[in-house]
Amino acid sequence: MNDAGEWVPVVRSSTHALVVEAIEDRILSGDLTVGDLLPPERQLAENLGVSRAAAREAIRVLEGQGVLESHVGSGKRAGTFVAAMPSQALSRFLKLHVALSNFDLDEVVQTRVILEVASVRMAAENRSDPDRETVLAEMRDATVEMADRTASRAAFNDADTRFHIALARAGGNRLFADLTQAIRESLRIPNLRGFEGIVDWEGFSDLLRDQHGQILDAIEAGDADRAEAVVRAHIATASRTLPLTR
Repeated sequence: MNDAGEWVPVVRSSTHALVVEAIEDRILSGDLTVGDLLPPERQLAENLGVSRAAAREAIRVLEGQGVLESHVGSGKRAGTFVAAMPSQALSRFLKLHVALSNFDLDEVVQTRVILEVASVRMAAENRSDPDRETVLAEMRDATVEMADRTASRAAFNDADTRFHIALARAGGNRLFADLTQAIRESLRIPNLRGFEGIVDWEGFSDLLRDQHGQILDAIEAGDADRAEAVVRAHIATASRTLPLTR
């Protein structure tokens, strides 16, 4: 243990982390937007006064996060560009943080309730969205898959996830949809563990199928109040029956 008055050296940030921060700062300030081309690696390193290795590692890190994308070759699409953050990157990060217990499962479920209740109301009210029929068709397809009594519990769980992601997309809010996808995918293994512990699987899965059908019917009818009520009942059913564990 150090004495109260003793000083210890501070940890210096790695150079590539400083490059990541510099790129992020330009994005946050609006100097870089989706589709913008970054300077070539050598020029980026010179501009920031770092080694090419540090610039290369920073680009690799931001590519892994879905912030940048690189294309080799020549022409207008060659180089490193600012990319739209894909849902997959958000899902990956949230899954890892949930697995590491950085977010309590109860907190994740509470967030899911808020998102899905808001999404289902918007989905019922958002009747003029040009993508509405496509998304509703995805929800119908998911209910058909869940109706297959020969399907495994894992297949049922995956179809259930697709239904709820499509529901969020039907609301027309892309951020809600991406967050819902991240949450649902982060809960995939805990949900599946819960499914595997159900003794009366046939009765429980029938109840979930019926609730999904009611949600879809309410959305198609444009009945936002009924859609919200069924979603709340559906999540309450799952919460009572599926105590989630990591």
